[in-house]
Amino acid sequence: MKKALLYSTILVFLIACGGVKKTQEAINTGNYSTAINKSIKNLADNKTKKSNQPYVLLLEEAFKKYTQRELEHIAYLKKEGNPANYDAIFNGYTHLKNIQEQIKPLLPLQVYEENRNAKFSFTNYNNEILVAKDYLSDYLYNSSSELLMNAKYKEDYRNAYRDFKYLNELSPGYSDSKEKMEEAYIKGLDYVKVNMVNETEQIVPARLEEELLNFNTYGLNDQWTQYHTNPLADVNYDYEMQVAFRAINISPEQIQEKQIIKEKQIKDGVEVLVDADGRVVKDSLGNEIKVDRFRTVSCNFYQFTQLKSAQVTGNVSYIDLQNQQQLNTYPLSSEFIFEHVYANYNGDKRALDNDLVPLLNRVAVPFPSNEQMVYDAGEDLKSRLKDIVIRQKFN
Repeated sequence: MKKALLYSTILVFLIACGGVKKTQEAINTGNYSTAINKSIKNLADNKTKKSNQPYVLLLEEAFKKYTQRELEHIAYLKKEGNPANYDAIFNGYTHLKNIQEQIKPLLPLQVYEENRNAKFSFTNYNNEILVAKDYLSDYLYNSSSELLMNAKYKEDYRNAYRDFKYLNELSPGYSDSKEKMEEAYIKGLDYVKVNMVNETEQIVPARLEEELLNFNTYGLNDQWTQYHTNPLADVNYDYEMQVAFRAINISPEQIQEKQIIKEKQIKDGVEVLVDADGRVVKDSLGNEIKVDRFRTVSCNFYQFTQLKSAQVTGNVSYIDLQNQQQLNTYPLSSEFIFEHVYANYNGDKRALDNDLVPLLNRVAVPFPSNEQMVYDAGEDLKSRLKDIVIRQKFN
């Protein structure tokens, strides 16, 4: 018991030392944020614990060095005078404030060996943050508006949209940024019209066509692509998605028959045990010994399997409508097999295995119609079509 306790104590000590060493290494390599986070986490669990004392000193050191470095970097960015630096300046002040807010709940932090409290020089950055946010908001609005006005490509509109979105998160309702963000989004979209073509001699069920073209059920999450199964006259479409059925093959209705002969020994009462000479065998008390009597029964089992299959094949093609060039073609195929098994018998049913008996309760059923077979085959097509839409990227 004492050894186990000793080993546990040593293990905890080694783990603690390892954590302190890694935190010190983070400071030595200039990764002050990691050192601060590790120290805060350990002290938040128990700031008065003696083994956590190293983290107090490490936090003190890391915070001081992080603050000094960040303020020097911010001063350099300001001196450089580039409006694009406003984002880094705003985030720099915000991070400084957030770290102070994380440390404050832990105070005071005592340094036992030096009989003092850890020193943290806190600054109120609220004014700097507000000023930087105003400059950043102006910059984002002006640069995004210019990009929106001079955009030549879809990606230009998308970048403008992202900047306007950031602006609205930073300063909700800034000027007409919401309207411009919506304009950038609409102009950054890829519009795809969907066309279904049936090149087979079979009728594609209207229900299947409707479900295949209902893209809302696919759970797609492509921010920059809109599929229209009913093209709109006022939309300038970028691409066409053509879903073509090339062949629909339906097999004849078949009934396959299989006969199985089964034999089994079953218990059929009891009888008196006799020896080779025909004499009754008795036990030590003089009682007749009785044993189970068995007999062999047989049964002719007739199994019937109803079969019908439907196979749908085709392809999905994407066409660039600006230059009428085909971008990609994907094969599309699915198969559905209708199978129903039932059976009857002639003879003694007790000879049948347990897995065969339930089939005797089944009877023949009507074969599905060709239209239903095609629809059932199309159930798998929906998932395949969804995979194709997800795989297809335009930019």
